[in-house]
Amino acid sequence: MTRLVAFDFDGTLSDSEMTVLLGERCGVADEMADITARAMNDELSYAESLRKRAALLEHLEEEEAQRAWDRVELREGAGDVIRRLRERGHYVAIFTGGFERGVAAALERAGAEVDEIVANRLPIEGGRLTGEVEGPLIEGTKDEQLERVAGEQGVPMTRTVAVGDGANDLPMLEVAGLAVGYEPKPAVEPSCDVVVESMFELADLFEDEGFLVGDGDA
Repeated sequence: MTRLVAFDFDGTLSDSEMTVLLGERCGVADEMADITARAMNDELSYAESLRKRAALLEHLEEEEAQRAWDRVELREGAGDVIRRLRERGHYVAIFTGGFERGVAAALERAGAEVDEIVANRLPIEGGRLTGEVEGPLIEGTKDEQLERVAGEQGVPMTRTVAVGDGANDLPMLEVAGLAVGYEPKPAVEPSCDVVVESMFELADLFEDEGFLVGDGDA
């Protein structure tokens, strides 16, 4: 029977932090990293942190932003985990407060595909970032997306899996059938059923759980 496996991106599928990479293009990387760390440790609301980070990018040229997207990469082994899950008929989604262009670029370079990406966007006007941010995961939460996709795909919530590391992953980790922390932040770990520290450990976990055995009916 198909399972729904939902991954966070920054800090989970990728060790790149998109806003920091963008911040490096306009000299605000340290400020970006500080805001990101506060949000991931649940010291600052995610929506507020995302808007603060986007505002720091106002006027960044689109070409410079593309150079940042080009540096976003999947972790070693992540593409293989995604491919194996999909080969066995599972529905694989990425839910990220990060940005769809960076996710898409990283997947393409790794030769990996997922069934659905839910991400935010940085609007561009006149060839420059506006300093705004838009998308479903600013005020919206990942549990809402997990429940929506599970309903659309006919997957019971008991057969959903969430993999994440930061505070904005807590909502989906708390409602998923299996909550996997990928090197989770201290405030997140108590909500995880199991913790892994590499994509190879994650693959082993999925094998042990029967997700990567046979034809996906385990």
